[in-house]
Amino acid sequence: MINNDLNKLSLPKFSQIDPANVRSIISQQLENNKQQLKIILAQEGPFTWDNLMQPLEAMQDDFNKMWSPIAHLHSVMESDALRKAYRETLPIITEYYTSLAHDEKLFAAVSSLAKSEHFQSLSSAQQKVIENEMRDFKLAGVHLPPQQKKEMAALQQKLSTLTTTFSENILDATHAFIYHTTDEKKLDGLPEKSLQLAKEEAKKRDLRGYVITLDYPAYSAVIKYVKDRTVRKILYEAFATRASDQGPHAFKWDNTPIINDILKVRYDIAKLLGFKNYADYALVPRMAKTTDEVMNFLNDLAVKSKPFAQKEYQTIIEFAQQEDHITDFAVWDLFYYSEKMHEKYFHFTQEELRPYFPIQKVLSGLFSILQQLYGITFKEEKKVDLWHPDVQFFLLYDEKNQLRGGLYVDLYARPHKREGAWMDDCHSKRRIDQERMQYPVAFLTCNFMPPVGSQPALLTHDEVLTLFHECGHCLHHLLTQVNHPAVGGINGVPWDAVEFPSQLMENFCFEKETLAQISSHIETGETLPDHLREKIIQAKHFQAALQMIRQLEFSLFDFRLHMEFDPTQTDQVQDILNDVRQKIGVVSVPAYNRFQHSFSHVFAGGYAAGYYSYKWAEVLSCDAYEVFKEHGVLDHATGQSYLKNILEVGGVRNPMESFIAFRGRQPSIDALLRENGIAP
Repeated sequence: MINNDLNKLSLPKFSQIDPANVRSIISQQLENNKQQLKIILAQEGPFTWDNLMQPLEAMQDDFNKMWSPIAHLHSVMESDALRKAYRETLPIITEYYTSLAHDEKLFAAVSSLAKSEHFQSLSSAQQKVIENEMRDFKLAGVHLPPQQKKEMAALQQKLSTLTTTFSENILDATHAFIYHTTDEKKLDGLPEKSLQLAKEEAKKRDLRGYVITLDYPAYSAVIKYVKDRTVRKILYEAFATRASDQGPHAFKWDNTPIINDILKVRYDIAKLLGFKNYADYALVPRMAKTTDEVMNFLNDLAVKSKPFAQKEYQTIIEFAQQEDHITDFAVWDLFYYSEKMHEKYFHFTQEELRPYFPIQKVLSGLFSILQQLYGITFKEEKKVDLWHPDVQFFLLYDEKNQLRGGLYVDLYARPHKREGAWMDDCHSKRRIDQERMQYPVAFLTCNFMPPVGSQPALLTHDEVLTLFHECGHCLHHLLTQVNHPAVGGINGVPWDAVEFPSQLMENFCFEKETLAQISSHIETGETLPDHLREKIIQAKHFQAALQMIRQLEFSLFDFRLHMEFDPTQTDQVQDILNDVRQKIGVVSVPAYNRFQHSFSHVFAGGYAAGYYSYKWAEVLSCDAYEVFKEHGVLDHATGQSYLKNILEVGGVRNPMESFIAFRGRQPSIDALLRENGIAP
């Protein structure tokens, strides 16, 4: 018998998605929307929420529910047919949204509503939806003359195609490379589970011995644990040159021209709208309001962090010389000797922690923590149409046993799945009418090492952090009490605040009372012992400054690139990256390194001129977590305050107001510096 609450969610039928039909069904839905829009705008005024915004919201939501599962499948179970269908359909969608943004009749209708007396009677969420619409119309160029609108439409189409190509090139390049050996000695040091996985990868290809792929769990294990420097170098070069003009597949899936074209298109969009550069354009809806504000924030952190990072790096070099007489230390030695140092100083490795974190124990413990903090209960449902046997689905209920939403969980790396970890929305919360509510549904996706043999999947503590991080994003979406999708959950939240709830969740992975709930040794059932927890705490600041500088390199490169880009210059991307590394970098990398060619956050995601958001939001999360520590990390009252003031309010309220409502004051950077071992 199917749970009636499943019916309330109207979940997608993934097994019924046929790539051959994608273009036609999406085209038909968009054509229906266009006809509906004509009817809406043909009404005699005045326009109200009920006769304008409500039907527009319904139209948008109907399309999102249709497209979201298709786009998700393209990310997690891509095939040649689905890639083709996705590429054919994307221009149609881009054209539709551009035409909406340039529709002067629609803009006039929304504008008349924004200026009407009726606007004052609307809820704060409804007012925010309209205010954001007015802002976004202008950012899309509704005010441009016809010829420039055509230019803008062409630019948006080109950008959509380019970012898709960028992502596909990474996927193809990642899966094209394998390191094959029949000599187990070459993989000496590799953890047993990783070695078993390498055997399985070889068997899949009808090869003897072992195969290492560039899927991150496999690559990461080699670069951290394999003793053979030559093998580490081979894997590093392949990974650091994916989709570029360098490395084993040089020029085959080269993102060099794609990156330049993406930057040129973004520059042209900004200039067309009267902005000096794309960074200025991107900051309009964010917390940070000027490029100087962002640059000062990042440079200030860099100045504070670099001396600590230089000491950490020098210590690794000296350690490698003492341990193995390494006199030509290279970047492919960095993680290997960092791991050896970590083991020597703290007497444990991330791999040794795996037996304590079987995935189902981590999940059940995570859900228990969320129940204690927010009163949310997770119930797994088996009778759900899923895209892969490893995927799980959960219903969420609140303290009154009222349905709050649903969560898909897809945790393991596999072929044809995009790398990394992310959250995305499937459905958004929406009040359909007085009787019916649409509940939010989210996708939680990771790329952990899958189960090997008869053992369940086992996580490192770092992977536990990743799971908690993405869960934080999901909670932001699922626990919203805002009934309008455009400003509910993560929607409408300024991009530089969107990482706040995700980063806050990571803090719970270090506490005694929470570790006891998410750990259980695979053989003994023992929870993580106190001495290991204490070592994890002691190691928390281990090379934290190096990690800080690494993130600041990414952030400054991204922001400067979009602030300084000049289409008349050549080699500007590499030149800016080199300059950032020269000014704040600590670790030397080979000239062939092309990390930017797989920088999906910026060139295929939503982080253009926005990667600084991770550090910006970390200021908020570190300071906010101090409240949990002051009152007890699992204090229900604190959890309820955070739920009410942060998670439930979506994008309706200014994030600074929400932070102050929870914290009682404006944020301070001191907590972030303490968290990273860089105390003021």
